Amino acid sequence: MVVGLDIGTNCIRVVIGAEDDTGTFRIVGTASEKSLGLRNGNIVNIEAAATVIKKAIENAEQNGGVDVSSCCTAIGGDQIEGLNTRGKVAVSPKGKSQSEIDQSDIERVRESATAVKLALDRDILHVITQDYIVDNIPDIKDPIHRLGVCLEASVHIITASKTTLQNIRGCVNRAGYFLDGVMLKTLAATHAVVTQEEMDLGSIVIDLGAGTTDILVLEKGAPVCTASIPVGGNMVTSDIAYMLGIPQLEAEKIKISDGCCWDECVNPNAEIILTSVGGQAPRVITQADLYEVITPRVEEIFTMVVNKIMEKTKIVQLNGNIILTGGGANMNGIVQLVQNVFGSQAVRVGFPERFGGIEEDYAGPEWATAVGLVKFFKDNVVKTPKKQRKMVKNSDNNSNSDKSGIFTKVKKAFRSLF
Repeated sequence: MVVGLDIGTNCIRVVIGAEDDTGTFRIVGTASEKSLGLRNGNIVNIEAAATVIKKAIENAEQNGGVDVSSCCTAIGGDQIEGLNTRGKVAVSPKGKSQSEIDQSDIERVRESATAVKLALDRDILHVITQDYIVDNIPDIKDPIHRLGVCLEASVHIITASKTTLQNIRGCVNRAGYFLDGVMLKTLAATHAVVTQEEMDLGSIVIDLGAGTTDILVLEKGAPVCTASIPVGGNMVTSDIAYMLGIPQLEAEKIKISDGCCWDECVNPNAEIILTSVGGQAPRVITQADLYEVITPRVEEIFTMVVNKIMEKTKIVQLNGNIILTGGGANMNGIVQLVQNVFGSQAVRVGFPERFGGIEEDYAGPEWATAVGLVKFFKDNVVKTPKKQRKMVKNSDNNSNSDKSGIFTKVKKAFRSLF
């Protein structure tokens, strides 16, 4: 059984996957709860966030008829940084002829590539190999058993704030669960919504969250750029609330139900009733009025995304798709707007792969991260002794529940993903 936990600014989502009696892996339980204790993707109140995490997992347990002891989760936002580096090692001793490349050479060249100086507050989350070079021959995906003198590797290193990782672990432990591992949010979504062909051709995954918009650029089957901008759907909600003079809660509601960001998708006859505030009579606006408020902000967000990608990469053209995930991908007209901003027709919404069960419960792009976590970890999660997991779940003193160092071992096991 694998449990994917997506800790979002506005919503915490849980997906549980397990094998049935026939050995087929299925999604058996899902749950979604309104977030507490988070701001712009960062945990600001561990106790409040842990309470919601516990409630969400318990609801998913009830829906799936299973007992959960551990979960895996994702991280995103401005606490994530990515950099590209290269390592180089000799395969053959000096003066000797070519030697066959084996796994020890792979490990040595990856160690060489990751020998970079990091700030004291950073921790390596993933080390993803982009390609290998053997004796100046590039674009080799698997150099094992090749003959060569020199082996080079290009890797993408993703680092995270140590404090943020500790806060995530503290929340999950305080909720009473063991943390199997932490994965980059957009990388998890990639496993749920991006095809291998799209990865090979070069694609962009954009996660439209409430507090942040996260970006992952893929080329030749591997990430080449990881980035985030500190604005998301909540900024659109704030604009609606301010411009229309209504509470945030109502602004969020009409954004979801009637929001539109492309003129051809606007219904000119659609009317929206705004509830009264302070004893005033209800007001009526049109969907076109709402469109005029929403569109400038959404355009600004995607313009910032384009500028961030141009700042961090030298890629001129990608032949795959721009894939939109997260709750913001549900907005009417979002595909057309992104096509206009990027100047490309190759834009689609990323719907998660289906694993059976009640598929409509996790069909939307807002479930991409949670489903992607389950898909990846079902084959790669490191099993923790049941006795130790039970100790974590039943502990009344969660601050001491992870002293064994198992989290560190699990974390290292997931640093290499590709």
